[in-house]
Amino acid sequence: MRPANPPRRFALRSPRSIAALGLGVTVLLTGCGSDYPLGEAQKEGAKANTSDLRGTLTGGGSTAQNAAMNAWTTGFSVLHPKVQVQYASVGSGAGREGLLASATEFAGSDAYLKDEEVQRSQQTCGPGGAINIPAYISPIAITFNLPGISELNLDADTIAGIFNRDIRSWQDPAIAKLNPEVELPDVPMTVVARSDDSGTTENFTEYLHSAAPKVWKYEPDGSWPNDISLEKAQGNAGVVTTVARTEGTIAYADDSLVDATLGKVKLKVGDEFVEVSGEAAALAVAESKRVEGRDTHDIALELDRKTTAPGAYPLVLVSYLLFCSSYEDPQTVELIKTFGHYVVSDEGQKIAADSAKSAPMPDSLAKDANAAIDSIDVLGAN
Repeated sequence: MRPANPPRRFALRSPRSIAALGLGVTVLLTGCGSDYPLGEAQKEGAKANTSDLRGTLTGGGSTAQNAAMNAWTTGFSVLHPKVQVQYASVGSGAGREGLLASATEFAGSDAYLKDEEVQRSQQTCGPGGAINIPAYISPIAITFNLPGISELNLDADTIAGIFNRDIRSWQDPAIAKLNPEVELPDVPMTVVARSDDSGTTENFTEYLHSAAPKVWKYEPDGSWPNDISLEKAQGNAGVVTTVARTEGTIAYADDSLVDATLGKVKLKVGDEFVEVSGEAAALAVAESKRVEGRDTHDIALELDRKTTAPGAYPLVLVSYLLFCSSYEDPQTVELIKTFGHYVVSDEGQKIAADSAKSAPMPDSLAKDANAAIDSIDVLGAN
């Protein structure tokens, strides 16, 4: 039950407070204190720009969003040179905690806020709580390090068997059957998962839970099941680094961080094997529905992990920007809305796709996202 008079949103805490809340790092910003922290490009942009918008926004969260966020903050700074958007790439769980504890003004998360988190957010964001705005669509790659092998065909049951450790050999009959023309090596299989609370993990385990229920016995969760013994690494970057340095390793990670030196799994969807790509991920998202029981402007999506739509890749994450539905400071509202609209605009989605291999949002989803951002208001204004 929410309090009768939800407390007002307090001023942003310092980076020291953020670290104490578990964000783990201070806010990332180059050249702090400079009018043009991104250098000459921003300075030249300022000379040709008439924007009077000024101030600072601080957020943190999803490591999957990091490449896109770097592109967004850079592009936004050229349009609005007097605004600094700071983002700490510390994982979705830490990002949500930062927003809910008033340590940041927005968060990036690869999983939408759960019902209990929405209720808790009313203490931070006023009666309307926080809202989920889809911003970044990206497939989750299953990546591996087997020299000479660039791709493998796997189905959901086999993937689940690998990650619950029922399958421990690259020459296991289940893998061999799906890859009859591949000479599978006799090397130890090392399986890697995220060590931090991760939206990537939650999306991956949600896929396994839905698509391989007879093999994967665990509920979807942002934290890896404690009773499955395997290697762990921090963040998407840490996982990919671990795979790259150890032959025989397999893991899941945001596809934007997996380069051509590593192999990738083609996922069995219906009767075909689908290569990981932004376009295939977008097809899967187009099959999604809104989560029931949410506010009109809370765009939490229920993905169909069992889709058989031709060319769709259902092992996908929709990463959200989490905003308060209201803020105490009118300037913060203006900054949040302007930045939010930029992220979901055609330009914002294009630079994210160019830098992070993400898929631009479907037009209908972008329209809903813009309407949701428009609804953000000053606390107590209505």
